[in-house]
Amino acid sequence: MQVSKKKVNPKIQKQIFNLFYQVINDLKTPQEVKGFLEVLLTKTELEAIVKRLAVAHYLEKGRTYENIKKSLAVSSATIASVQGQAKKGKGFGIALEKIKAEEWADKWAKKISQLVKR
Repeated sequence: MQVSKKKVNPKIQKQIFNLFYQVINDLKTPQEVKGFLEVLLTKTELEAIVKRLAVAHYLEKGRTYENIKKSLAVSSATIASVQGQAKKGKGFGIALEKIKAEEWADKWAKKISQLVKR
């Protein structure tokens, strides 16, 4: 993807970024998110984003670089970049906490379901 070298007025840029963040926040279901992202991003852009999140998740799980490289078909440079970003900011941390919460909920839902069946 190529971004224009022409600069947008900073005030307008702030407004359009805030609009984008609000749209993302207002999406209610995974189907809405999928529909939005599939028209917004190319298949390659979406795959790159998904792989970066998966790298962060696998690193959190303690997987090795070699395992991640083989599983996700990414480079060591991508893994190192994601690892550095995950250590720096809240973005990956927030996403990973949501993934952990979902895994926990799924685990307990299965356990409860098994208990109810007995």
